[in-house]
Amino acid sequence: MNIETFVHQSEGKWRSMRSGHSLAFQQFEDVLSEVEIKSVDPSSSSIQELIESSNLDSKATATCPFQMEWKAESDWEPDDPSDVTSGSCLLVPLAINETEGKIIRSVGYAESEFAVSDYKFLEDGTFLLKTQYEQSIAEERIWFVSENVRCRSSVLRTSAGSGILQTSFASEVRRLNIQ
Repeated sequence: MNIETFVHQSEGKWRSMRSGHSLAFQQFEDVLSEVEIKSVDPSSSSIQELIESSNLDSKATATCPFQMEWKAESDWEPDDPSDVTSGSCLLVPLAINETEGKIIRSVGYAESEFAVSDYKFLEDGTFLLKTQYEQSIAEERIWFVSENVRCRSSVLRTSAGSGILQTSFASEVRRLNIQ
């Protein structure tokens, strides 16, 4: 597996069902999401600006940039359980070699800020993503069960890496246009 294949396999609209466990608050959360992943032109100004703001190698080439948009409903919203949160982010993979690289993210997973993540692929095709934020470290794993089903797990650790704050598991099914 390489980053181009992974991004291509991930494109489309996904229905995600995620269960999370916050160890800090000793609570469980169930989240239903609609996630859309679509490719972005590597020469677009927004991609070039993101690369420049990363302070990474100025000669780095955007491998296969993409945008991710989501709308999520959580049972953890005490005031309105049907409250929908939404957002989007640009992601720009920069391959170091066939199985490793960096991903520039306009918005991070664990903290809503610009982030640069390290990625690598395991021999079985599992995608590993590690992001060091100001307050935490997020470790994510994504793997395909079939062409239209994938799983995602995450562990959120303290910034020192010594304690676990949150864990989650999601199963995601691609929405197919059947007519």
